[in-house]
Amino acid sequence: MAFITKTLLNNILRRFIHQDFHEAVSSMTITDAFLFLMVHSVDKLGIWHRLPVILGLIYLAVRRHLHQQYNLINVGKTPSGVRFSPGDYPYRTADGSYNDPFNEGAGSQGSFFGRNIMPVHQTDKLMKPDPMVVATKLLTRTQYKDTDKQFNMIAASWIQFMIHDWIDHMENTNQQVELIAPKEVANKCPLSSFKFYPTKEFPTGFYDIKSGAKNIRTPWWDGSVIYGSNKERLQKVRTFTDGKLKISEDGLLQQDEDGIPISGDIRNSWAGVSTLQALFIKEHNAVCDTLKKEYPDLNDEELYRYARLVTSAVIAKIHTIDWTVELLKTDMLLAGMRANWYGLLGKKFKDTFGHVGGSSLGGLVGLRKPVNHAVPYSLTEEFTSVYRLHQLLPDSIHLRNINVAPGPNKSPPLLEEVPMPELIGHKGENTLSQIGFTRQFVSMGHQACDLVAQDVDGKDRPDHVDLAALEIYRDRERKVARYNQFRRALLLIPISKWEDLTEDKNAIEVLKDVYGDDVEELDLMVGLMAEKKIKGFAISETAFIVFLLMATRRLEADRFFTSDFNEETYTKKGFEWVNTTESLKDVLDRHYPEIPKKWINSTSAFSVWDSPPNAPNPIPLYLRFPTS
Repeated sequence: MAFITKTLLNNILRRFIHQDFHEAVSSMTITDAFLFLMVHSVDKLGIWHRLPVILGLIYLAVRRHLHQQYNLINVGKTPSGVRFSPGDYPYRTADGSYNDPFNEGAGSQGSFFGRNIMPVHQTDKLMKPDPMVVATKLLTRTQYKDTDKQFNMIAASWIQFMIHDWIDHMENTNQQVELIAPKEVANKCPLSSFKFYPTKEFPTGFYDIKSGAKNIRTPWWDGSVIYGSNKERLQKVRTFTDGKLKISEDGLLQQDEDGIPISGDIRNSWAGVSTLQALFIKEHNAVCDTLKKEYPDLNDEELYRYARLVTSAVIAKIHTIDWTVELLKTDMLLAGMRANWYGLLGKKFKDTFGHVGGSSLGGLVGLRKPVNHAVPYSLTEEFTSVYRLHQLLPDSIHLRNINVAPGPNKSPPLLEEVPMPELIGHKGENTLSQIGFTRQFVSMGHQACDLVAQDVDGKDRPDHVDLAALEIYRDRERKVARYNQFRRALLLIPISKWEDLTEDKNAIEVLKDVYGDDVEELDLMVGLMAEKKIKGFAISETAFIVFLLMATRRLEADRFFTSDFNEETYTKKGFEWVNTTESLKDVLDRHYPEIPKKWINSTSAFSVWDSPPNAPNPIPLYLRFPTS
């Protein structure tokens, strides 16, 4: 009877649902099918981002629920009947293990990348169209268009700082792939050819997805960007005195005898990431000083463990309620991200009464137990694909003069332009030491690449790479769906013609030149770049949907943000430190108080610093309507 009822309802629903989703809806529960009909109806009108804040939050909550049910796919075997006591590991381990009580290896270094979409095998299409043709014709920067006052260079550096915390694929160093520029684009390519290591595949021992790639970083929000993802790296960064990490006297990263910076993750880095690493090493050490003063009996190991918990939580909080609301600058996402951390009841209520209710009222942080939706925690191949944001970086840094009085809106005068290649890799560390932390940070704050690849140990590789062409190849190699199939799998309406993607006539001509009339061949990265942007969004809607799912997952699956987010685990003083830090500006104020006082006019340190502060709005956040 239930089967007959579901079949009848599905037949009715199909009349109102795009034909590409009929199969997906047939596998849903009746409740989820109706929820999908709701979001799909809004999608057909293209209005979700123009809804009043409270209705928009309902839309996003329903969509997130659907993705949690149908877009979290495990790769690899899951241990059964294995459980450890969280009380035996009240701290973040060096390699990310022993976080999930039911799966000690979940989220550890060397665990598999998960999936949001089933793999799409493209072995016969790895070179169709040629990645160097795609990159040269569609991804070459003809002019740099900045984000006006919304997003500064610190914000662009921040996401790379986070990527160094979360994800990096293990490569097959016993093999090399070479891409050679075809004649039609050879004279326009930055490199006529280049070599690189392919992603290493491992058997999963799982019947559904037979092979996968492994993550050489820890995908938890555990600060591994400054601590490392294993014991060996952790040993290199610690002083073993009072729980502290190594940092040079000038406030920048220390360097070893080979001139390689000492920090948690140093592969493929540049000066913007290095300055953020140095800042949060100072934050860790300041937490150690405070805890030692408050609890003098704590030893070096205990101070380190508590300070790591606190610093990691501060980084996660800044990303959630400061960086992200600048990336997605709308009232709806401001409300949504604050609800992720504090719940709909808000900060004042949570500070007074603690976590009350479930994730909606009290927020994800402080839940009574972690939630993984029956899929072991990992970050995914699709997450990796949509978080490629190198295009946010300009061709040069506008170095500012900080030895004079600030100009209008606390703006310092331009001193000189430093080309981006001067700030990458080892050369970048030497340039940064000459510039200094304060000048570099102020310059990045006021400013709305041919990459040298590096090994895991931070040593430069001899071969340069064409990053845009490489990333096109990587998505295909890693079996990530192409743009239209990617959208369908995320329950987003696919495009049927190039005009659905962009209104740029020149772009449409080039898309036709590269892909013909077959929109199904469009590479994901090209689609994400070409897609019409929602007002206030610095990324595409398609990328945002993956973000919607995974940003929640990073918090709710981690016991140190849920069941163990408390004074007992963090110490009373450490817990207070997290709860009173609201922004990157707060961290700067602790370590470089002259910077926000003298040079920051904006509300957020991630906005261009000479922009005006956010104007007060008397209308309660949840009652606001979007501006046209």
